[in-house]
Amino acid sequence: MARFLILLLYNLLYPPAMLLMAPSALMKLRARGGKVSSLWQRLGFFDADTKQKISALRERGPVWWMHAVSVGEVGVAARLIKEVISQRNDLGIVLSTTTPTGYALAQNLAAEFPGAVLPIYNPLDGWFIVRRCLRLIAPQRLVLVEAEVWPNLVFAARQRGVGVVLVNARLSPRSERRYGRALTLVRPIFSMLGRVFVQEIEDIARWEKLGVFSSSITCSGSIKYDTAGGTEPLEQAVMLGALLEKMGWGSDDPVLLAASTHSGEEAAITKIFTHVRSFISRLRLIIVPRHAERADKVEQELHDMGISVMRRSALGLKLQASSIKFPTDILLVDTTGELRAWQHHATAVIVGKSFLGKGGQNPAEAIMAGKPVLFGPHMENFTPLVRQLLAARGAVQVQDFAGLETRLRELFTDPASVAEFTTNGLQALRIHEGATSRIASALLGQDNQSQDKNPLANFAT
Repeated sequence: MARFLILLLYNLLYPPAMLLMAPSALMKLRARGGKVSSLWQRLGFFDADTKQKISALRERGPVWWMHAVSVGEVGVAARLIKEVISQRNDLGIVLSTTTPTGYALAQNLAAEFPGAVLPIYNPLDGWFIVRRCLRLIAPQRLVLVEAEVWPNLVFAARQRGVGVVLVNARLSPRSERRYGRALTLVRPIFSMLGRVFVQEIEDIARWEKLGVFSSSITCSGSIKYDTAGGTEPLEQAVMLGALLEKMGWGSDDPVLLAASTHSGEEAAITKIFTHVRSFISRLRLIIVPRHAERADKVEQELHDMGISVMRRSALGLKLQASSIKFPTDILLVDTTGELRAWQHHATAVIVGKSFLGKGGQNPAEAIMAGKPVLFGPHMENFTPLVRQLLAARGAVQVQDFAGLETRLRELFTDPASVAEFTTNGLQALRIHEGATSRIASALLGQDNQSQDKNPLANFAT
């Protein structure tokens, strides 16, 4: 009865809430390169070609519907999809995503697995919309990535007998506080999850508090931090290396990468870069804003400081038109889907949203690329990982930009320290090694859920 009343209230409030959010959502859609035509898929209407592709997926074998919000979650989904398809090649995946940038990455994955992966825009969580989509896709399993538990979708899937799984489950401190104030409302929703794979042992109690049954929770480690769960973007990294060469950058030049930066961080880091460059010969800077649509604003901010930059998109056009080199010390990346590859060209990586934003960004990819990582005081969304890294001396945390400049000077003048942080960082991530394979095997029914519920227990400290 409680679940019925909660869903009734949710469905009364959801439509007007969507109408109120529509103008800002459309603005974001256009700013990030999305197409208004995608709105039809968000309402559960698909063109003939998409319907035919879904039918083809069903004909080749069982179909899973996997949902990932944006770039980071699609990256997790891509790793898992590659693993499950390697174990069962007749499996078809409908991969839904919310943002245009996430959709672009999903399209790349579909090109890698033609006929096996179909990207779509995730439908809104309307009562009739999700039912229409479930009838069309007819999935055997619904796999949600990290935190995407939509009440109508989960309830409708359960009604159809579809297994609902949450993988790489993540609960930020902000979300935990918000849910904690409304446990009566959220517990009946989360209790519908058939299985939840959490990243850390301490996460088990947090998800139990939200209503997930203890028997449904497995501590698997994190797919994002799995050093054995992904492949280096070698081809893309080589291509980007050729671009850097055309800019006049040498392969031995020290490179500082500011990754997933937020408003204000680019100018502050660039100022630090100019100071450090005064005594580090041929130091270079790559800036990758978290949202590529901010590139115009970032470029203007730096221009106002008297600093010129080369934009990644402009560089690509110029290289097609000419073989002339374009010397510059700062590259502003205004394209998407390249951060992992850029990290392979860095000497050190600064994690964005950790100085002037809240929550931080994922430092694991840079560590897995073999780079020392530095971040500011605000890494709340990655507290367990940060704790592990700092305990192992596998990353550097500073309290402000002054501290950042000091530590950068130390790193760039001490190669042994760079090597130490790199080795220690990789060792700290070893606890998550094999997470992708463990989760894939479990989803394919190759594990015994009643046996090893916490395979990371041996690593606990």
